Amino acid sequence: MRLPIPEAIVPAAELGHVHFIGLGGAGLSAIARLMAGQGITVSGSDQNDSTLLHALAAEGISCFVGHEATHLEGVDTVIASTAVHADNLEIAEAQRRRIRLWPRSAGLQSVLMEKRAIAVAGTHGKTTTTAMLTIALRAAGADPSFAIGAEVADLGTNAGVGSGDLFVAEADESDGAFLVYTPAGAIVTNVDADHLDNYGTVEAYEKAFAQFLGHVSEFLVLCADDPGVKRLLAASPAASGSGPAVMTAGFDSGARLRGTGLVIDGDHTAFNVALDDEPLGRVTLQVPGQHYALDALLALGAGLSVGYDFEPLAAGLAQFSGAKRRMESLGVAGGIRVYDSYAHHPTEIRGDLAAARAIAGGDRLVVAFQPHLVSRTRIFGVAMGCALSAADQVIVADIYLAREQPDESVTSQLILDAVQGTAAVAGGPIEGLAAKLLGIVRSGDVLLTLGAGDISTVGPEVLNALRAREDR
Repeated sequence: MRLPIPEAIVPAAELGHVHFIGLGGAGLSAIARLMAGQGITVSGSDQNDSTLLHALAAEGISCFVGHEATHLEGVDTVIASTAVHADNLEIAEAQRRRIRLWPRSAGLQSVLMEKRAIAVAGTHGKTTTTAMLTIALRAAGADPSFAIGAEVADLGTNAGVGSGDLFVAEADESDGAFLVYTPAGAIVTNVDADHLDNYGTVEAYEKAFAQFLGHVSEFLVLCADDPGVKRLLAASPAASGSGPAVMTAGFDSGARLRGTGLVIDGDHTAFNVALDDEPLGRVTLQVPGQHYALDALLALGAGLSVGYDFEPLAAGLAQFSGAKRRMESLGVAGGIRVYDSYAHHPTEIRGDLAAARAIAGGDRLVVAFQPHLVSRTRIFGVAMGCALSAADQVIVADIYLAREQPDESVTSQLILDAVQGTAAVAGGPIEGLAAKLLGIVRSGDVLLTLGAGDISTVGPEVLNALRAREDR
């Protein structure tokens, strides 16, 4: 359900008791943690129980499994996920009681509006870049507040209230949420058409990013390597020197903050950095892949833009060990290394398979992919199949429908038919995928599970089964 943006967004301290519908999601849980950290009374509900709900309850947030009208007793403000349906009992009760009812974007703006916010936007890499920037700023001596779209092991959470004036926030464009924010600074990692079920056309999607840039007051850090960002900058007033200061970052020869000498070795990445042709030093990351190097350069650019020095920022980047579901190492069993990633767009798939190849070395790479949304599969299915062709063995599960209805004309077969030069088989329902993978993988393999749905359950299931075999 898409809720209207309120005409006036007030600071979070003025919202009273805030209740979140869809609390188990990464976006709402982050806002809830931020508000609770400010001493605001917070509660929330989710249709399904989860470890995240238990963690939030342990932090003092009242959590309910299931939705009931009684959960709104004493509530002053309701913030709802877009995944919640209009006939939800709590939505209906909020409307009946005329309780303030906001989308998550308004909730996050209410938290960050009194801080010097840095918003991290882009089609891909937002979560990683936001986490990298937060960790780098901490290493440099700052204590920023932060809101990230995934749990980050190095931070122990996905959101936190800092004592400083900076606020680092992941700015999601999927439903237009980022157009609500008014940050001091912003990073744009890339602009690569997605979420066309919401925007309709590539032009409308790119126009939204142009609108977002118009909300930024102080500085922009833009990826110099991305064609979509280049188009965005060329059409922006910033291209003529008006508006926020612009720092381009990347490996492109025209980048102001430029990376050179890129080396990807196993599960590490390293590169040299220069600003306006003046050498700054070398950055070493614990994660493999050029796309992670780009994320690090952008985070570094934002850290430099707010006045911190290269050395401590680079030291912080070296501490980053990854975010949950972003090429996350789940473990090793039976000689098989298992990784999991949120990648669900062809560009993301290509990037993660390149990283997985670096990890696998000469060993076999097996990829299990769960497409996310019928609409996305219809548009990008062939490109997904082409990207998956970089694996040695591919298994494609049924489409995760999320908010959409099935379409007999759009199935996983569209992706399978586009895989070239490698073995590809249908995985069927997610419930049976682990069993099928156990019949495919062998010692020495790297197994990578990919997708934005519930395929994240499959890697642990495979590991548990492999460990049980070892114990026999």
